[in-house]
Amino acid sequence: MTLHESEQTSTGSLMTRELDEPMNEGTQMTEETKAGAPSDELGWHAIDWRETHQNVSRLQARIVKATLAGKRGKVKALQWLLTHSFSAKAEAVRRVTENHGKRTAGVDGEKWNTPKKKAEAIHKLGRRREYKPRPLRRVYIPKKNGKMRPLGIPTMLDRAQQALYRTALDPIVETIQDPNSYGFRQGRGTADAIEECFIVLAKGSSAEWILEGDIKACFDEISHEWILAHTPMDTAILRKWLKAGYMEEQAFHATEEGTPQGGIISPVLANLALNELEGRLKKEYPTQTKKGQAASKVNVIRYADDFIITGRTKELLETEIRPKVVKFLKERGLRLSEEKTVTTHIENGFDFLGQNIRKYKGKLIITPSKKNYTAFMEKVRSTVADMGSAKQEQVIEKLNPIIRGWANYHRHVCSKQTFSKADNDIFHCLWQWAKRRHPQKSSRWRAQKYFMPPRGRKWTLNGYKKEADGTLRNIQLFHASSIAIKRHVKIRGEANPYDPAWEPYFEKRLHAQAKLNLGWRYDELLMWQRQNGRCPMCHEDLTEERGWENHHVIWRVFGGTDDTNNRVLLHPNCHRQVHNPDFQNVAGASDIAL
Repeated sequence: MTLHESEQTSTGSLMTRELDEPMNEGTQMTEETKAGAPSDELGWHAIDWRETHQNVSRLQARIVKATLAGKRGKVKALQWLLTHSFSAKAEAVRRVTENHGKRTAGVDGEKWNTPKKKAEAIHKLGRRREYKPRPLRRVYIPKKNGKMRPLGIPTMLDRAQQALYRTALDPIVETIQDPNSYGFRQGRGTADAIEECFIVLAKGSSAEWILEGDIKACFDEISHEWILAHTPMDTAILRKWLKAGYMEEQAFHATEEGTPQGGIISPVLANLALNELEGRLKKEYPTQTKKGQAASKVNVIRYADDFIITGRTKELLETEIRPKVVKFLKERGLRLSEEKTVTTHIENGFDFLGQNIRKYKGKLIITPSKKNYTAFMEKVRSTVADMGSAKQEQVIEKLNPIIRGWANYHRHVCSKQTFSKADNDIFHCLWQWAKRRHPQKSSRWRAQKYFMPPRGRKWTLNGYKKEADGTLRNIQLFHASSIAIKRHVKIRGEANPYDPAWEPYFEKRLHAQAKLNLGWRYDELLMWQRQNGRCPMCHEDLTEERGWENHHVIWRVFGGTDDTNNRVLLHPNCHRQVHNPDFQNVAGASDIAL
């Protein structure tokens, strides 16, 4: 009999048994024979990803249950089981080889870009004693204020190790997080934070004063001692990561504080460090007050290291709340930015996460901020300027993701006027681009060549793209004003993506949001709905982060058509697996009719 990974025996697993069905005392299982593990002959493409995902999710659910019950010993034992399981190791390697940074190497220059390297990497993970992380490769990326932000790039092995231990840490952090913390958390985003701002500020009786908080160099100054004392994971591994240092201009630099931006586990550690801020303030300033006592109207809304705190009066925020926040941060080695931390009245408005929040004659209106709009137009203009000699279809393909992404970000607030202004400004920018290309031609000629598509809205930049079969397809510039404004439904504060009790809730939200946010083509939306939003290979959700590809059930070389009945949406890794010769040896391969 083959046991699931969550049912395997170990020296530390005996105390966890009452969370699952009874186990056979005499059954033993090595990592090489666990469910989901491939033989040496088949390798990476023979892994049963559905089985590995189920094994990992099962153990994560048990970690949540033990955390809620306050059983720290069981939590620790379950974490050990998870980080030493084949399934978690395979999922960790898949995560770092499918994300956007998969082509970026660390100081060793190594990339896991072949199935053989990925399969070999699985067996390198989890070796606690021999493991020694390499220094991070330091690079700099520009910030909004013109300064440069340091970014640390770990090696592929260190990224996978962090992904492995994050798998066991994240369920705990999600279970204990403040309800109105929205940054770097599954199923949460900036739209939830902005909607919470509307909820707590829109009423006539709502708070009128806001403390805009900004933590100075949050990732760079978090105390190592605090992290090691309060992070529920293997402290030996954590200490190695924190003390790994970084390489800059071929010189090694030690790290005595902070967690590097760029590491997979860094956002979880930052959220853990800033957790309990809302809980502490809510305890001292409860929403419900005794009869005759004035309400403090204190609410905390945090996204990563940016936060706002509402209050009844300016004095309350500056003389009581702010000192408590300073004390809270000092315990963690952090401090407020004096320049960016200010107290504002709601009628003067404030910027938060790219939106401007302000009351006009008692009515709260949220619009894209001027800084955000200026940055967006600068990006558009610089993109057009860099493509002076490019064809119009190339300009369209470059601009459309920029415009669509910006418009989708602001689609939940009062953005219609801003969208129309953006369309107008972009048109004038492109008109000047056309004039520079053809200074001797008339305006009528330029309009006919570039801005008069055969169908749809006139005065729209358009061109023709050659398809694989040789036909030409007309493509047009995306208009921000074509995005419909739809109010966002905020996630419930106590929702936990690792708790099975919340599974139906998250499935419902995923399906509702995917139809709005992922920019589906009509045929892909039909397939996504038919597949219930899941990849038929691994049965995991099809998300924008992991991406998807079209697979022809009957291959075109064998006479298959492009009809939606002959296509399914698969994750990129699952698509490669289907086309691998070893696919038929994978358990569950028959789920797709090939």
